[in-house]
Amino acid sequence: MSLRPTKWLWLTCAVSALVLLHFVLQQTSEQYNLSSPHLQDYIPDIHLPLGSGAPRRANATFLILARGKDLTGVLQSMHQVEARFNEKHAYPWVILNDQPFSDDFKRRTQAQASGNVWFGQIAKEHWGMPGWIDSKEAAEARLKFTHVEHGNSLSFRNMFRWYSGLFYHHEILQNFRYYWRVDPDVRYFCDISQDPFVFMEDRNISYGFTLSPRENAQTIPTLWDSVAKFRRQYPHLIEKKNTMDFLSDNGGTSYNLCHFWSNFEIADMDFFRGEAYSQYFDFLDREGGIYYERWGDSVIKSIGVSLLLRKENIHFFEDIGFGHEPFEHCPTDEAVWQRGRCSCDPRKSFDTLSSSCLAKWKASGK
Repeated sequence: MSLRPTKWLWLTCAVSALVLLHFVLQQTSEQYNLSSPHLQDYIPDIHLPLGSGAPRRANATFLILARGKDLTGVLQSMHQVEARFNEKHAYPWVILNDQPFSDDFKRRTQAQASGNVWFGQIAKEHWGMPGWIDSKEAAEARLKFTHVEHGNSLSFRNMFRWYSGLFYHHEILQNFRYYWRVDPDVRYFCDISQDPFVFMEDRNISYGFTLSPRENAQTIPTLWDSVAKFRRQYPHLIEKKNTMDFLSDNGGTSYNLCHFWSNFEIADMDFFRGEAYSQYFDFLDREGGIYYERWGDSVIKSIGVSLLLRKENIHFFEDIGFGHEPFEHCPTDEAVWQRGRCSCDPRKSFDTLSSSCLAKWKASGK
């Protein structure tokens, strides 16, 4: 039976209303754009036919936090990652900012990628001081830290907090389990023949690093005291076979400042989303040291990873040559260096310096 004219009229009106509502929401709501997969900003994925020998991939993405003015540095970093590894794998990229990206930024970054590119904006409640922080006290504290790097910067503190315990809650990242952090202006010196994501998935590794320097003690005067309070209040969350001896030379009485440098990290976001790390971050977040002092995400995450995971769940990526001023890691194993066609000098690797904590990491957890 055919529809009567009045039914056609109602059907046409309903469809028109839905289209209009969709358009209005798309133009006015960032959250709507993020939650609608077909509206995402991306380039077409590379779909290889069955039997083509396409390598297995993990549920993973590269993650960039950048501002519009960081475009050149972002392009350089993406180009190196693609050339050294991702051209063969086409893993997607997630690029986030607290402000919308320009069309030019999107077009140029998409041109670098072999896989999808997702752009998103960080929610206001995740980029700024939480309600329990006294803004006047925090402003006064920043003036006391002008002598340390980024000590007087509120935006860097927002970034430290976001990378310490909020980034993995972003809508886009809910689609993924593993992430590889890529900062603007980083360098990759060697071909990466083995997929780090698959390597971690197969071995149940939750956190991977390349550099382990010491933190500036002036930035974290009370951090270890806060960690000690967390350990006393939540002893059941502390992994019995942890690597406390990487963090402390005296069984936990004091902190030796060793940490994993987060400018390069590959990690399992399910670990961060879990109960233990969530309780850990929430506790330190409430302590206020990110804003009243200058606690960085590297040291917060490193302590959490070391106390909440076993050593076998943490991995040093010796074969990934990586550099970010002022440090660089270059493979010291000659066979690894040759195989990776590395463009770095092993004799200048940060690992060879006394300020590196790599030797302490290797000796820990025994």
